[in-house]
Amino acid sequence: MKNYTVALLALALLAGSCGQNDQTPCDATAVTTRAPQTETTALKQFLDSKGINATADERGFYYVVKSPGSGAKPTVCSNVTVNYVGKLTNGTTFDSGSGVSFGLNQLILGWQEGIPLVAPGGSITLYLPPSLAYGPQDQPGIPGNSILVFDIDLVRIN
Repeated sequence: MKNYTVALLALALLAGSCGQNDQTPCDATAVTTRAPQTETTALKQFLDSKGINATADERGFYYVVKSPGSGAKPTVCSNVTVNYVGKLTNGTTFDSGSGVSFGLNQLILGWQEGIPLVAPGGSITLYLPPSLAYGPQDQPGIPGNSILVFDIDLVRIN
């Protein structure tokens, strides 16, 4: 499953963002995409039903910093190495990886917004509404319009 999500994450490029073969500088402007109210309401209901006390981000996702890490935090232009587990709200793991490196600007919006909340050595759980994850499209192991839960350890900024 790891290969599916790695491919899916890589395909979730933002328009105008820089890729490795792109010679334009990365735009480190903060992501401003906000989830629709219907998605944030559904996400909040899920968290409440599970008794999860998470912090709300103004863009519509929730998070729990398990460990803040230390040092400088990454930006959307950073290349990072992470360990992660991705789950559906029913607890089904759809992907995981260890020691995987990505350019943050190449990932789903929720990762671009959430990973910079911790420094290397930090750990965070992200609760992402569909519009900050994979949206309405079905993906291998992920039904369209799914709320996704990611446990992410930021190993290092490369």
